[in-house]
Amino acid sequence: MQLALIQDPPVFLNLSESTRLACRLLEAAAGADLVVFPETWLPGYPVWLDDAPAAALWDHPPAKTLFRALRDNSPRVDGPEIDALRAAAERTGSDVVIGIHEKDGNTLYNSMLFITRSGRDLAVHRKLVPTFTERLLWGRGDGSGLVTVDTPHGRLGGLVCWEHWMPLARAALHARRETVHVAQWPWVKEMHQVASRHYAFEGRCFVAASGSLLTRGDVLAGLESLGSDYAAAGEVLEAMPGDDARVLLDAGSAVIGPDGAYVTEPSYGSAETVWAELDIGRIEEELMTLDTDGHYSRPDVFTLTVDDRPRRNVETG
Repeated sequence: MQLALIQDPPVFLNLSESTRLACRLLEAAAGADLVVFPETWLPGYPVWLDDAPAAALWDHPPAKTLFRALRDNSPRVDGPEIDALRAAAERTGSDVVIGIHEKDGNTLYNSMLFITRSGRDLAVHRKLVPTFTERLLWGRGDGSGLVTVDTPHGRLGGLVCWEHWMPLARAALHARRETVHVAQWPWVKEMHQVASRHYAFEGRCFVAASGSLLTRGDVLAGLESLGSDYAAAGEVLEAMPGDDARVLLDAGSAVIGPDGAYVTEPSYGSAETVWAELDIGRIEEELMTLDTDGHYSRPDVFTLTVDDRPRRNVETG
């Protein structure tokens, strides 16, 4: 199985240009069985939450303008941007996993989108608990998003960022018996590598740990590409310390085998596509010693119930 992890930055906050870039990157990775993009790559992880002093000020006009820019550039799953990605998946014959700011109703979600190589089948996982300041932007997912997708090379699943420290979420997906697990991060720093390697060892699966490269200059250029309508948001983004060369997200994508060891070592500081060839048969060998949903489980002591029903505030009919 050929796996490709995209580390290139998006055109920050620019949905249409980032979609076009994603399609070009998919074409360039043609030949991969699976192509993976990082967390909320479309149209970019909201780095200002960590770096901009005014990001959380109450009723602050520049922060509100920045949020409007993000909302206006967040895709709907049934929108034209996702249609373009589905068409690109069909053209290249690759399964695709991409992180998006998903717009549904009047709320944004941190979502992982699974697109099969036919372009027809699509599944969505929404991050169950946005972390810390992320709650300024995103709603919470529900159990209906604990999905896996069957591919010609096995079962594909994934979690977003700090979901990898939710033991019961891990257990729920281990029970689905993933072949490849996508671990999406803003960038895969040391503790994220630890969590990704632990997941691979515990789940006896391959893990594609996906992170993005992004500089302060990328952020400001992306906002400028949107034109004057969102110029006021620049006050928030320009307050992030450092010069334009400052690295805000440092990639670090890696591929980990079912024994917890690297198949492809982390790649930092480079806008590139990280490739790996996976020997799927290795999973069968590693299951000899550990299967957390089988011979290494104790259902007489521990059980987990997962409510996988979609949750809505108002039900009609």
